Amino acid sequence: MLSIRTIGVIGRTYRHLNRYRQILSIFFKFGFGDLIERLRLDQYLEVGLKMISKRGRPRDPRLTRAQRIRMAVEELGPAYIKLGQILSTRPDLVPGDFIEELSKLQDRIPPCSFEDIRGIIEEELRGPLENNFLEVDESPLASASIGQVHRGRLHSGEDVAVKVRRPGIGKLIEVDLEIMLHLATLMERHIAELAPHHPVTIVEEFASTLEKELDFSLEAANIRRFAKDFEDNPAVHIPNVYRELSTPRVLTMEFVEGIKISRLDLLEAAGMDRCTLTVRGADLILRQVFLSGFFHADPHPGNLFVLPGNVICMLDFGMVGIVDRSTREHFVDLIDAVVNRDEPAMVEALLQLTDWESPPDMRRMQREVTDFISRYLYRPLKEVEIGSCLKELIMLAARHSLRIPPDLFLMIKAFATVEGIARQLDPEFDMIAQAAPFLIEVNKERFSPQRLAREALGMSRMLVKLARQFPRDILDIARVIRKQQLKLTVTHQGLQDMLSTHDRISNRISFSIIIAALLIGSALIVISKAPPLIYGISLIGIIGFLAAAIMGIWLLIAILRKGKL
Repeated sequence: MLSIRTIGVIGRTYRHLNRYRQILSIFFKFGFGDLIERLRLDQYLEVGLKMISKRGRPRDPRLTRAQRIRMAVEELGPAYIKLGQILSTRPDLVPGDFIEELSKLQDRIPPCSFEDIRGIIEEELRGPLENNFLEVDESPLASASIGQVHRGRLHSGEDVAVKVRRPGIGKLIEVDLEIMLHLATLMERHIAELAPHHPVTIVEEFASTLEKELDFSLEAANIRRFAKDFEDNPAVHIPNVYRELSTPRVLTMEFVEGIKISRLDLLEAAGMDRCTLTVRGADLILRQVFLSGFFHADPHPGNLFVLPGNVICMLDFGMVGIVDRSTREHFVDLIDAVVNRDEPAMVEALLQLTDWESPPDMRRMQREVTDFISRYLYRPLKEVEIGSCLKELIMLAARHSLRIPPDLFLMIKAFATVEGIARQLDPEFDMIAQAAPFLIEVNKERFSPQRLAREALGMSRMLVKLARQFPRDILDIARVIRKQQLKLTVTHQGLQDMLSTHDRISNRISFSIIIAALLIGSALIVISKAPPLIYGISLIGIIGFLAAAIMGIWLLIAILRKGKL
């Protein structure tokens, strides 16, 4: 299990100092020294920063800041690459040019030696490799930052895909996550424009996602759940998992040979029906999103294969999303509002789907929604890309400081990805029309007599409980007031930066007063010719002048380092 914690005491303990120094060196190398200064890392890593070359390499004027960020992330390693890939799906947090660059991040690195892989398999399955597999290819089918996949064969003759976690990757990622959390804490504290995005929360959510990807037993459970959800659908194939050959670090599943759904030429050559595949692929994600609330969060073309008979097979279940019934229903309300061009309903649905610290400017938000609808008003519905439309709406919400839950973003991303694949297969495909039966099904379930009865019963129970508890709460409050134990706590928000600035000002003034006192005192000693004397000048006075000069230079350097006099 991963464990991340804020390491604000790193300046005293030097925990993971080598890795921290390596990360900061990469930031300096790609020209992000200004960010290091703004984070005030010198307060925590003074010794570590002295050991880092801050020059960096000469900047290539042809490289944009976004390109340099992408190159730095690639050099930082697996955890940062994964974070960059996730941020590339968050237009509410990252500007468009950065999203374009981060989306280019590739999670492909050189494979581990087969001896290391063999060792992990034998350790996890508690026996020689030959006891469990007839053979395992030494050359991997795929190699990524977390694990690599090898083709194998069981003694029963079945072909399997064996996914093995890289040796030592868990500890490496845990160290990087601790450092990442510390940097996020400093960003939230010292960079005002980033604070509203809650960098610490983002890192914590990312750590949770990464932890799930590292545990292959969770991926095996995801596969079994998808298999259960689609067991009555012959148009969908979910690979079989071999439980007895699977552990948290090794996942053995059925080897599937098929055609990538994006290879239109191969689909045509194999005689596949593209229209049928379009409908089945769309139904695949629509059923997950609207009916079960448990969905494949990364349905890109590399994870969707076509098998004989126009059967669609999903692969790579490490990243999944879960949305509760309430979120699904509000999402349906949002789509209904977009389709019907209902501005008030659209604003209400966005507010229901998001979180906020303070209510947005409703008039301004209404105007932006009106402008959004006007761009789609005269276009036929089948020409409206609902995925892109939803992404634009979410960006609109982000501009009003409405925070979108991560799983909702994953859901919209999956929706948009599948819609894009469907339009490649069939340019005339209408996603809204295909989604209509599912929207109707959600609304039917919402207003079904059984559910209304359950909700009415639940509301009655709450009212009865309130009627019983409320008098007791009033008596408790009265008792506390009578005993003069009622306390009012007032918490100041946003004063940390001001207090920090005030401390620096006070320190500099105190330092200046001490320097001035040394100068005046030393001058008086020199004038009075207090012994001992050197060439007729008081030695004590000379020492005082030197101390004042050193302290003055020290103060000047400190001021110049901060860039302000």
